[in-house]
Formats: sequence, structure tokens, C-alpha cells
Amino acid sequence: MVSIVRRMTKLRALLAIKLGPGAAVLPKNVTKLHMEFAKRMNDGHFGPRKFWQSYLPRLKYHNPTVSMTLERTANQEGPALMTVYFDDTTQPQPPTAPVGGVQTEPTTSNQQRVATINMKHRHESEILSQLLALTNAVPVEPTPEEAQQLEELAAQQELSAKDSARHRVYNEEKKREEAILAQARSA
Repeated sequence: MVSIVRRMTKLRALLAIKLGPGAAVLPKNVTKLHMEFAKRMNDGHFGPRKFWQSYLPRLKYHNPTVSMTLERTANQEGPALMTVYFDDTTQPQPPTAPVGGVQTEPTTSNQQRVATINMKHRHESEILSQLLALTNAVPVEPTPEEAQQLEELAAQQELSAKDSARHRVYNEEKKREEAILAQARSA
């Protein structure tokens, strides 16, 4: 059986999904997020890819009812778009001001509204800030207990990095000694 310390370390690492950038509660009128970008990260698709890998799991954790879909295309020159679908029957307020790089498209239904964010050549944090501004999402703040656990986890990772460097030096020394012994035996 794996030691309790190891298991607790892995469980604490799950705090990274619960807290951090992208941990936000979307309003009730957001029904769906759809992302479309290229499979490779060249030509401006790096930011959308990092957003998908880093921030989208946190958004999904805090918003399990919001459908979040992803379409990765083979076209590198194509657009990188995030489409946000709103159901304004719950909150019939139009957006107060347009956000840079965001287009609001009218739909056939009066209750549905669609907004598009252009993600091409944008950093993942810029994409997140545009999404939060567009949807008026509320970022999740850590509790004092969670903040303490995050500090302990950071200290543990720092200690782990030091141990790893020390073992790397030890293993290199051991390999060097074995190589010298093997060379002496062959001579």
C-alpha cells in the first residue's frame, strides 16, 4: 500500500484544479462554451491551446452544468475562436459595453445570445480576462485553510526539486565511477 504521505501529496496537488487562474463561477445565463482552434500551436494557436489545457479544467470544475466543447481543426491558418452561448431568459440584461476582440452575433431566437472571442495570437491569460469580462464571472478565492495548503504544497515542491538535483549529482557520480571501473577492467 502506498504511504499516506504520498497519497496526501497527490490529493493536495488536486488543489491546482480547484484553485488558481481560471477558477471562476460563470453566471447562470451562460449555457455553453465552444472552442475552435488548430491541432498544432503554430501561427497563433498557442494561447488557445494553453487556455484549453490550463484554465478550462478549472472552469469546468466550478461550472459542471455548462457544456464545454472543443473542435480542433487541421487548418493552421484558420481562426481560433471561443463562442459563448447565453440564455437570456434567466437574466434579460444586454451586455453593458463591448469588450475588445469580442463580437456579439444576433440569433434567430430572442432568448439566445451568442458572443465570439477571437483567441488567435493571444496569451491564455488575456483570453481568460476577456471571457471573465464578457460573462461577468466571479473568480473563486481560496479559503485560509486552502491558502495554507497551497503554501505547504509549494514548499514541498521546492524541497522535492532540491532532492532531485542532489540525486541527479549522486547518480552522475555513480555512473562516472562505473565507467572508470569498466574502462580499467577492459585495459
